[in-house]
Amino acid sequence: MRPGRPQCTRCLRPESTCICRWVTPTVTQTEVLILQHPMEVHQAKGSARLLHLSLVGSRLVTGEVFDPLMLQGLLDTTHRVNLLLYPGDAEEAPPAPLPTNPSQIRLIVLDGTWRKSRKMLHLNPALRLLPRLALQAPPPSHYLIRKAHRPGQLSTLEATCFALQQLQGLSGQFEPLLASFDGFVAHQMR
Repeated sequence: MRPGRPQCTRCLRPESTCICRWVTPTVTQTEVLILQHPMEVHQAKGSARLLHLSLVGSRLVTGEVFDPLMLQGLLDTTHRVNLLLYPGDAEEAPPAPLPTNPSQIRLIVLDGTWRKSRKMLHLNPALRLLPRLALQAPPPSHYLIRKAHRPGQLSTLEATCFALQQLQGLSGQFEPLLASFDGFVAHQMR
């Protein structure tokens, strides 16, 4: 952000590009921790800040390489099982049995390009050890302001909403937030 431009104190964007009108307070049973790559913080097209401001009780932490003790604290498993929202691969940890109660799960979401999120995984061994959640047949993305390299690639906001629907079995709960996201995308396209 350029010095001297008024900034919104809530969304931390310049007032001229404030996203607060699309914030849609949404309660979820599952705790959400968003780990955002530093290059996404000031990305005008990014959806993580809107997601964080909308999901009541979510947490947004920025970094590429996290201090192992800090990350261990964020991933504390005293009251919740951590689940990384990320497609599986040959190096992933074996799937752990998931609690049937969604309130006992903490969904860990990496916000960054695919390349940056893979780098975050590589640089933070604790993240690689987490059991993963892959989305089951997600609908096509409405994220028309950024280019997807493959079918099924979604914005951080869309992917998180669909993952929460999958975990909680509630299909309509996130529709208002997804509709707000469509408004955000339409505004960005203008």
